[in-house]
Amino acid sequence: MKFLKTLLYLVALPVLLIVIWAVVAGGGQNFFIPTPGQLVSTFVETWLGERLLTDVLPSVGRFFLGVALAIIIGIGAGLLIGTHRWLRDLLEPTLEFFRAIPPPVLVPVLMLLVGVDNAMKVTVIIFGAIWPVLLNTIEGVRAIDPVAAETARSYGISGLNRVRYLVLPSAGPQMMAGIRQCLSIGLILMVISEMFASSSGLGFTIVQFQRSFAVPEMWSGIVVLGLIGVAVSFIFQAIEKVVLRWYNGLREVENAA
Repeated sequence: MKFLKTLLYLVALPVLLIVIWAVVAGGGQNFFIPTPGQLVSTFVETWLGERLLTDVLPSVGRFFLGVALAIIIGIGAGLLIGTHRWLRDLLEPTLEFFRAIPPPVLVPVLMLLVGVDNAMKVTVIIFGAIWPVLLNTIEGVRAIDPVAAETARSYGISGLNRVRYLVLPSAGPQMMAGIRQCLSIGLILMVISEMFASSSGLGFTIVQFQRSFAVPEMWSGIVVLGLIGVAVSFIFQAIEKVVLRWYNGLREVENAA
Protein backbone atom coordinates (compact mmCIF):
# COMPACT_ATOMS: atom_id res chain seq x y z
CA MET A 1 0.00 0.00 0.00
CA LYS A 2 2.80 2.39 0.90
CA PHE A 3 4.59 1.56 -2.36
CA LEU A 4 1.46 2.32 -4.41
CA LYS A 5 0.99 5.61 -2.57
CA THR A 6 4.61 6.60 -3.24
CA LEU A 7 4.27 5.60 -6.90
CA LEU A 8 1.10 7.67 -7.21
CA TYR A 9 2.83 10.73 -5.78
CA LEU A 10 5.71 10.16 -8.18
CA VAL A 11 3.72 9.88 -11.44
CA ALA A 12 0.52 11.85 -10.76
CA LEU A 13 1.87 15.32 -11.57
CA PRO A 14 3.92 14.26 -14.64
CA VAL A 15 0.87 12.47 -16.07
CA LEU A 16 -1.31 15.53 -15.45
CA LEU A 17 1.24 17.80 -17.12
CA ILE A 18 1.45 15.48 -20.15
CA VAL A 19 -2.35 15.56 -20.51
CA ILE A 20 -2.37 19.38 -20.34
CA TRP A 21 0.52 19.46 -22.83
CA ALA A 22 -1.39 17.23 -25.28
CA VAL A 23 -4.43 19.52 -25.06
CA VAL A 24 -2.34 22.66 -25.59
CA ALA A 25 -0.47 21.08 -28.53
CA GLY A 26 -3.83 20.68 -30.27
CA GLY A 27 -3.04 17.51 -32.18
CA GLY A 28 0.11 18.91 -33.76
CA GLN A 29 -1.49 22.05 -35.17
CA ASN A 30 0.87 24.34 -33.24
CA PHE A 31 4.27 24.51 -34.98
CA PHE A 32 6.07 25.60 -31.80
CA ILE A 33 4.64 22.92 -29.49
CA PRO A 34 5.05 19.29 -30.62
CA THR A 35 2.66 16.65 -29.33
CA PRO A 36 3.91 14.16 -26.69
CA GLY A 37 4.05 11.45 -29.34
CA GLN A 38 6.10 13.62 -31.72
CA LEU A 39 8.49 14.54 -28.92
CA VAL A 40 9.03 10.93 -27.85
CA SER A 41 9.73 9.92 -31.45
CA THR A 42 12.11 12.86 -31.95
CA PHE A 43 13.83 12.15 -28.63
CA VAL A 44 14.61 8.56 -29.62
CA GLU A 45 15.81 9.51 -33.11
CA THR A 46 17.91 12.47 -31.95
CA TRP A 47 19.52 11.37 -28.70
CA LEU A 48 19.62 7.57 -28.60
CA GLY A 49 22.39 7.34 -31.14
CA GLU A 50 25.55 9.18 -32.09
CA ARG A 51 24.61 12.35 -30.19
CA LEU A 52 24.58 10.40 -26.94
CA LEU A 53 28.33 9.88 -27.34
CA THR A 54 29.27 13.18 -28.97
CA ASP A 55 27.06 15.60 -27.02
CA VAL A 56 25.35 14.14 -23.95
CA LEU A 57 28.13 12.15 -22.29
CA PRO A 58 30.83 14.86 -22.76
CA SER A 59 28.46 17.46 -21.27
CA VAL A 60 27.65 15.22 -18.31
CA GLY A 61 31.35 14.54 -17.81
CA ARG A 62 32.18 18.26 -17.74
CA PHE A 63 29.28 18.84 -15.34
CA PHE A 64 30.40 16.20 -12.84
CA LEU A 65 34.05 17.27 -13.05
CA GLY A 66 33.22 20.94 -12.50
CA VAL A 67 30.79 20.23 -9.66
CA ALA A 68 33.17 17.77 -7.98
CA LEU A 69 36.01 20.30 -8.03
CA ALA A 70 33.66 23.06 -6.80
CA ILE A 71 32.58 20.86 -3.86
CA ILE A 72 36.12 19.85 -2.93
CA ILE A 73 37.52 23.38 -3.16
CA GLY A 74 34.44 24.91 -1.50
CA ILE A 75 34.47 22.56 1.48
CA GLY A 76 38.25 22.77 1.93
CA ALA A 77 38.35 26.57 1.75
CA GLY A 78 35.16 26.87 3.81
CA LEU A 79 36.60 24.78 6.66
CA LEU A 80 39.80 26.83 6.63
CA ILE A 81 38.06 30.21 6.53
CA GLY A 82 35.34 29.22 8.96
CA THR A 83 37.73 28.05 11.66
CA HIS A 84 39.94 31.17 11.52
CA ARG A 85 38.13 34.38 12.33
CA TRP A 86 40.98 36.64 11.19
CA LEU A 87 41.04 34.91 7.81
CA ARG A 88 37.28 35.26 7.47
CA ASP A 89 37.43 38.98 8.26
CA LEU A 90 40.28 39.41 5.78
CA LEU A 91 38.64 37.57 2.87
CA GLU A 92 34.98 38.44 3.32
CA PRO A 93 34.98 41.63 1.17
CA THR A 94 36.87 39.86 -1.62
CA LEU A 95 34.57 36.84 -1.52
CA GLU A 96 31.51 39.05 -1.70
CA PHE A 97 33.00 40.87 -4.70
CA PHE A 98 33.66 37.71 -6.70
CA ARG A 99 30.35 36.12 -5.69
CA ALA A 100 28.50 39.12 -7.16
CA ILE A 101 30.05 38.57 -10.62
CA PRO A 102 27.68 36.53 -12.85
CA PRO A 103 29.67 33.52 -14.16
CA PRO A 104 28.43 33.90 -17.78
CA VAL A 105 30.10 37.33 -17.90
CA LEU A 106 33.46 35.62 -17.41
CA VAL A 107 33.07 33.33 -20.41
CA PRO A 108 34.72 35.76 -22.91
CA VAL A 109 37.52 36.46 -20.41
CA LEU A 110 38.14 32.77 -19.79
CA MET A 111 38.11 32.12 -23.54
CA LEU A 112 41.07 34.50 -23.82
CA LEU A 113 42.92 33.27 -20.73
CA VAL A 114 42.22 29.52 -20.81
CA GLY A 115 41.25 28.92 -24.42
CA VAL A 116 38.22 27.48 -26.15
CA ASP A 117 38.31 23.97 -24.76
CA ASN A 118 36.97 21.80 -21.97
CA ALA A 119 39.08 23.63 -19.39
CA MET A 120 37.15 26.85 -20.05
CA LYS A 121 33.78 25.12 -19.66
CA VAL A 122 34.79 23.37 -16.46
CA THR A 123 36.22 26.61 -15.05
CA VAL A 124 32.92 28.41 -15.66
CA ILE A 125 31.07 25.66 -13.78
CA ILE A 126 33.53 25.79 -10.88
CA PHE A 127 33.41 29.56 -10.55
CA GLY A 128 29.61 29.68 -10.39
CA ALA A 129 28.93 26.49 -8.42
CA ILE A 130 31.52 26.95 -5.68
CA TRP A 131 29.80 29.82 -3.84
CA PRO A 132 26.88 28.02 -2.18
CA VAL A 133 29.23 25.27 -0.98
CA LEU A 134 31.88 27.71 0.26
CA LEU A 135 29.53 30.13 2.03
CA ASN A 136 27.33 27.41 3.56
CA THR A 137 30.40 25.62 4.85
CA ILE A 138 31.70 28.82 6.44
CA GLU A 139 28.35 29.50 8.09
CA GLY A 140 28.04 25.89 9.20
CA VAL A 141 31.45 26.01 10.88
CA ARG A 142 30.60 29.34 12.54
CA ALA A 143 27.34 27.89 13.89
CA ILE A 144 28.98 25.01 15.79
CA ASP A 145 27.50 24.65 19.28
CA PRO A 146 29.87 26.48 21.68
CA VAL A 147 29.27 23.83 24.36
CA ALA A 148 30.28 21.04 21.97
CA ALA A 149 33.32 23.03 20.85
CA GLU A 150 34.39 23.66 24.46
CA THR A 151 33.85 20.01 25.37
CA ALA A 152 36.04 18.89 22.47
CA ARG A 153 38.71 21.35 23.57
CA SER A 154 38.53 20.06 27.16
CA TYR A 155 39.07 16.48 26.01
CA GLY A 156 42.03 17.52 23.87
CA ILE A 157 40.33 16.75 20.56
CA SER A 158 42.19 18.83 17.99
CA GLY A 159 43.56 18.80 14.47
CA LEU A 160 42.04 16.34 12.05
CA ASN A 161 40.10 14.57 14.81
CA ARG A 162 38.35 17.84 15.66
CA VAL A 163 37.44 18.34 12.01
CA ARG A 164 36.24 14.74 11.63
CA TYR A 165 34.26 14.35 14.85
CA LEU A 166 33.06 17.90 15.53
CA VAL A 167 33.29 20.29 12.60
CA LEU A 168 32.07 18.06 9.75
CA PRO A 169 29.09 16.55 11.61
CA SER A 170 28.02 19.94 12.98
CA ALA A 171 28.35 21.77 9.65
CA GLY A 172 27.14 18.79 7.60
CA PRO A 173 23.48 19.84 7.15
CA GLN A 174 24.41 23.30 5.86
CA MET A 175 27.17 21.88 3.67
CA MET A 176 24.71 19.47 2.04
CA ALA A 177 22.26 22.33 1.49
CA GLY A 178 25.05 24.20 -0.31
CA ILE A 179 25.88 21.15 -2.42
CA ARG A 180 22.23 20.84 -3.46
CA GLN A 181 22.32 24.42 -4.77
CA CYS A 182 25.71 23.77 -6.34
CA LEU A 183 24.28 20.95 -8.47
CA SER A 184 21.47 23.03 -9.96
CA ILE A 185 23.80 25.97 -10.65
CA GLY A 186 26.37 23.63 -12.20
CA LEU A 187 23.79 22.20 -14.59
CA ILE A 188 22.77 25.68 -15.73
CA LEU A 189 26.38 26.76 -16.24
CA MET A 190 27.16 23.56 -18.13
CA VAL A 191 24.62 24.63 -20.76
CA ILE A 192 25.70 28.28 -20.79
CA SER A 193 29.40 27.44 -21.15
CA GLU A 194 28.61 25.30 -24.22
CA MET A 195 26.71 28.09 -25.96
CA PHE A 196 29.89 30.12 -26.55
CA ALA A 197 32.50 29.13 -29.14
CA SER A 198 31.66 25.45 -28.88
CA SER A 199 31.10 22.78 -31.50
CA SER A 200 29.51 20.09 -29.35
CA GLY A 201 27.61 19.55 -26.13
CA LEU A 202 23.99 19.87 -25.09
CA GLY A 203 24.03 23.67 -24.90
CA PHE A 204 25.55 24.02 -28.37
CA THR A 205 23.19 21.48 -29.93
CA ILE A 206 20.02 22.98 -28.42
CA VAL A 207 21.00 26.44 -29.69
CA GLN A 208 21.68 25.03 -33.15
CA PHE A 209 18.25 23.40 -33.20
CA GLN A 210 16.66 26.68 -32.13
CA ARG A 211 18.46 28.69 -34.82
CA SER A 212 17.48 26.22 -37.54
CA PHE A 213 13.82 26.10 -36.34
CA ALA A 214 14.09 22.39 -35.55
CA VAL A 215 11.46 22.82 -32.83
CA PRO A 216 10.81 19.15 -31.83
CA GLU A 217 14.57 18.53 -31.65
CA MET A 218 15.02 21.65 -29.51
CA TRP A 219 12.32 20.50 -27.08
CA SER A 220 13.84 17.02 -26.96
CA GLY A 221 17.16 18.58 -25.89
CA ILE A 222 15.36 20.40 -23.08
CA VAL A 223 13.86 17.06 -22.02
CA VAL A 224 17.37 15.56 -21.89
CA LEU A 225 18.45 18.35 -19.55
CA GLY A 226 15.41 17.74 -17.36
CA LEU A 227 16.14 14.00 -17.17
CA ILE A 228 19.76 14.70 -16.23
CA GLY A 229 18.54 17.06 -13.49
CA VAL A 230 16.15 14.43 -12.12
CA ALA A 231 18.85 11.75 -12.13
CA VAL A 232 21.30 14.06 -10.34
CA SER A 233 18.62 14.92 -7.76
CA PHE A 234 17.92 11.25 -6.99
CA ILE A 235 21.64 10.49 -6.69
CA PHE A 236 22.10 13.43 -4.33
CA GLN A 237 19.13 12.39 -2.17
CA ALA A 238 20.53 8.86 -1.80
CA ILE A 239 23.96 10.20 -0.80
CA GLU A 240 22.42 12.78 1.56
CA LYS A 241 20.48 10.07 3.40
CA VAL A 242 23.71 8.17 4.04
CA VAL A 243 25.82 11.20 4.99
CA LEU A 244 23.16 12.78 7.25
CA ARG A 245 21.55 9.61 8.61
CA TRP A 246 22.35 10.72 12.18
CA TYR A 247 20.78 14.12 11.55
CA ASN A 248 17.65 12.69 9.96
CA GLY A 249 17.32 10.21 12.82
CA LEU A 250 17.59 13.03 15.34
CA ARG A 251 14.88 15.00 13.55
CA GLU A 252 12.58 11.96 13.54
CA VAL A 253 13.07 11.57 17.29
CA GLU A 254 12.34 15.28 17.86
CA ASN A 255 9.21 15.14 15.68
CA ALA A 256 8.00 12.02 17.48
CA ALA A 257 8.43 13.77 20.82
